[in-house]
Amino acid sequence: MSKSGEADKSLYERIGEEPFRRIVHAFYEGVAEDAELRALYPEEDLGPAEERLALFLIQYWGGPSTYSQKRGHPRLRMRHAGFHIDAAARDLWLKHMRAAVDGAGLQEADRAELWAYLEYAAGFMVNAA
Repeated sequence: MSKSGEADKSLYERIGEEPFRRIVHAFYEGVAEDAELRALYPEEDLGPAEERLALFLIQYWGGPSTYSQKRGHPRLRMRHAGFHIDAAARDLWLKHMRAAVDGAGLQEADRAELWAYLEYAAGFMVNAA
């Protein structure tokens, strides 16, 4: 396949589902060990949050629409409005996500594309000073 054909594919088409699941799992392992960030997650079991984030990222990046089928429109800001997300929380989230993304073994272009979105989305969730 030509390089331009590969570039026309969605991130999901290029890397598949498993890397998203590995990234999200590694991220939540970090969350579980970080008392400050863990406090933002009300569920005792992080498993449901892990599944929701995995399904969201898979759908966002061109995979199956399972997230929307199960939960409706993502409405990220609305779903996070009840949580105090300040710059420090954003930075902790990004710290653990960065480690997860960097450890996933993605090609540099794929890693950069994913990371640019994650930084943007994390900033978009900030709702407190």
